Amino acid sequence: MFKNAEMSDFDIAFDFIEKLWDYNTYDRDKTKAVYQRVLEDENTFAFFLVEDGDYKGFCHGAYFDTFWMTGQTCYVSSLITREDERCKGYGAQMLDQAAKLAKERDCKAMVLDSGLPRTTAHKFYEDYGFDKGCYGFDLVF
Repeated sequence: MFKNAEMSDFDIAFDFIEKLWDYNTYDRDKTKAVYQRVLEDENTFAFFLVEDGDYKGFCHGAYFDTFWMTGQTCYVSSLITREDERCKGYGAQMLDQAAKLAKERDCKAMVLDSGLPRTTAHKFYEDYGFDKGCYGFDLVF
């Protein structure tokens, strides 16, 4: 079952975020402010995959216009499952839901990026049907 993220779910979302990007240090209040803005923005989505009351995964993304696709594109910013719950189909279920939402918004494509060391995730995305379309570059301030 998919559950739209709500402010009352912040602690659960924060736990997912900290565990995936464990090389970052997160300021809880700043992360909560970002989470709130995401929930309030009509051009974003955030949801959890919940099974028998247990939160299995978290997905967040945004819709934006691109010249590349001459229309809306869906960017999946976060696709997180608990490490001990991986390879059980939860990631695919969340991507299916993100794709459904993107198609409802008439998006022409769904894109995401993944850190270079995450080779297992890369195989999962390719098996799902994503193509390696570009290199991602970061300029952090």
